[in-house]
Amino acid sequence: MPEGFRTGVRLAIDVGAVRIGVARCDLHGILSTPVRTVSRKGERHGLRELGELVAEHDPIEVLVGLPRSLDGTEGPAARAVRAYSGELLHTIRPVPIRLVDERLTTVTAHQVLHAAGRSSRRHREVVDQVAAVTILEAALDAERQQGRPPGELIEVAGVDHSNQEGT
Repeated sequence: MPEGFRTGVRLAIDVGAVRIGVARCDLHGILSTPVRTVSRKGERHGLRELGELVAEHDPIEVLVGLPRSLDGTEGPAARAVRAYSGELLHTIRPVPIRLVDERLTTVTAHQVLHAAGRSSRRHREVVDQVAAVTILEAALDAERQQGRPPGELIEVAGVDHSNQEGT
C-alpha cells in the first residue's frame, strides 16, 4: 500500500434527482464494484436504505459525488447534493462523508456501458451504479497519489472528524 493510503471499505454514491447509484470497494481499495441503485422516492428519499447499506458494509467513510460545473463552480445540483449529504450524515453518523468531484462521471458511465455493448435504453438501469464506481475509483486514485483522504469532509454540529484530513 502507498504511504498515507488507508485500508477499509468505502462506499461511494452518485446522487441523482430520481435515483442514487451505490458502489463499494474491498478492504484494500483495489476492487470497486456496483452495489445497487436506490430510489429517491419513498421513505426519506432513499436515506433509510442508504443507512441500511452503510450498516451492512461498515465503511470507513462514504464518498459522495459533488456535481461541479466544468469550470469548477457549484450550481443548483451541487447545492442539492450538499443538502442531501447533510441529511445522510445525520442518518449514518458517526461514519464520515467526503464530497468528491464527480465532473463527467455520468458521461464516463454511459461510455463504459456503450463500450460493453449495453443498449442506450437499458443504461438507465445501471448507469448510476457505474457512475458511483467511477467516483469511487477516482477518489481511491487521488488518495494513492496525494497520500491523504480525498475531497472535502462535511461537518455538522456534534460530529467530530478532526483526525481525518482531506483536500
